[in-house]
Amino acid sequence: MALSAKENYLRLMHGEIPEFVPSSYEPYSQGVSEELLTPVSAPNGPIVTALGVEYVGSPENNYGAMPTPGKILCPDVTQWDKYIKKPDLSDRNWEKYYMDQAKNFDREKNVLRVGGGDYWLTAVSFMGFENTMIAMHEEPEALKDMLAYVNEFYLEVLKKQIYYLHPDVLGIMDDDAALDYPFFSPTMYKEFFKPLHKTHTDLAKENNMVIDRHDCGRCEDFIPDWLDLGIQSWGPAQTSNDIKGIKAKYGNKIAINGGWDAIMPLDMPINELKDKLAAYTDTLAPGGGFLWAARFAGDMKDPRVIERNQAIKDFYYDYVKDYYKNH
Repeated sequence: MALSAKENYLRLMHGEIPEFVPSSYEPYSQGVSEELLTPVSAPNGPIVTALGVEYVGSPENNYGAMPTPGKILCPDVTQWDKYIKKPDLSDRNWEKYYMDQAKNFDREKNVLRVGGGDYWLTAVSFMGFENTMIAMHEEPEALKDMLAYVNEFYLEVLKKQIYYLHPDVLGIMDDDAALDYPFFSPTMYKEFFKPLHKTHTDLAKENNMVIDRHDCGRCEDFIPDWLDLGIQSWGPAQTSNDIKGIKAKYGNKIAINGGWDAIMPLDMPINELKDKLAAYTDTLAPGGGFLWAARFAGDMKDPRVIERNQAIKDFYYDYVKDYYKNH
């Protein structure tokens, strides 16, 4: 009997070769939102979080939520407790909040995913990028104290999610790198952020969850630490990282969810696009440890983008999905 998309995905996450190459064209995941945590998008104006940070979105970044420019919640990290306050959650109906979202989920066909753990980005949202970098060097203990306070709050949310939802996947999202370089060294990651991420990954492993890591930019220097934490997949695995070298070094110890360069000329011939798709697949699919995530970036209303994304979808079903059966 053929595996469901959920079973296929979990096989991949456990380091086995899946029956077919996973992709978004064969949906395997559903997730709940959590208003207490960092918002993913802000399409309808400013959002103020439970910790007091204001986020906004814009058409230029597809309404992805970003801290409102110029608004600094915590101007002095040594006095963080004057500015950062956890909300009173004593009267919150956690069960209703989660069950209202998940009551129609198909848990047989899809994994249920929860997220969080964005400590670097949370610090930046409180203080701004520059002030956070300075604090790491000049006021490390104050920064650690502030993040430990946030950690108590974030773990309270994760524990409630686990209790009421019994999720399958923990997604840790903490973008700590630019396109070409990480913002700090692995040594500083170990000092400031890895212990906090470990509280999440340990809790996930105790509850039989698999663990995914979202980290944009050139962040490959952190992979050994991710493996130490028990992280099993990483996306989007942008091509400023040495994707071929990572595949050769780690095999299916960490699944590459992406590894595709979506920025291409709008007039790229379809045949050339297919050649790129074949090379992408033939490089990363062998041996497992790969989630296929090709797409053509651009205005989704542009006929050229529509045509090329349709060609990508067709290529997945023509060549990629049954790759392990045919190779």
